[in-house]
Amino acid sequence: MFLGQYQHNLDDKGRLMIPARFRQLLDGDAFITQGFDKCLMVMTGSYFKQVYERIEAMNLADPTARLLRRLILSNAYPVEVDKIGRMLVPQNLRTFLAIENGELVVAGQGEYFEVWMPALWSEQMTQLQDTEANKARFSTLDLSKTQS
Repeated sequence: MFLGQYQHNLDDKGRLMIPARFRQLLDGDAFITQGFDKCLMVMTGSYFKQVYERIEAMNLADPTARLLRRLILSNAYPVEVDKIGRMLVPQNLRTFLAIENGELVVAGQGEYFEVWMPALWSEQMTQLQDTEANKARFSTLDLSKTQS
């Protein structure tokens, strides 16, 4: 699983250093795409295939399904991690994040990881540190052990 958060730099050629722990989890085949928030998502090939199959199963006549397809698939690119642990972030995704080079946050999300601008990640962390809001926000989610 991709867990934790790390700060890494995007170099002047648009390459992002991937945390060593995350490199080990990429199964030799990975994809990067635009995230749902102002971030990027990097998925292993096997997880991306699962997401793709779910999107393909959606009703093409549904306008929301078409929007999701466009968001994920038209912004998806296969990525390779070079021998020193960097991956190239495509130009249109760098434009989406409004970066050219500099520091980024790489945050594990279990089956995938996200890439954030530090200021936007800080906003996410501030929001998540509001314990009162979290009580209301997460109260309907059942995280209890499932019954066998």
